[in-house]
Amino acid sequence: MRVLALDFGRARCGCAISDPTGMLATPVEAIERPASPQGLRRIAALVHDREAERVVVGLPLTLAGGESDQTRAARRFAARVAEAVAPVGVELYDERLTTAQAQRTGGRADEDSRAAAHLLDAWLARRRGGTE
Repeated sequence: MRVLALDFGRARCGCAISDPTGMLATPVEAIERPASPQGLRRIAALVHDREAERVVVGLPLTLAGGESDQTRAARRFAARVAEAVAPVGVELYDERLTTAQAQRTGGRADEDSRAAAHLLDAWLARRRGGTE
């Protein structure tokens, strides 16, 4: 199953896509202003073009596992994405420390999309029953 991961930020949304086997996560171009009508259309087009069967939106919990303004914004964004990509399913997944991982690992892709790839790697590992 091909999965699209989104690392939501108000200005930019990092994106990563899995391969069809669900083993590899690859960063793809970030989307500017993702919650805007144009941003949501770009996300829907990415889901369609990449044949994603699920969308995973990063949930930025606090280090203690609590909610913040950014957590609530991500929940609202995920609901809007769900409307834009229906009938493709959308779920939230803990994204704590993915930005720090992206900063440490570097790479050619932008940092937001590298963070989305770390998020997707963790989600895929959990789905396979592996460790995060």
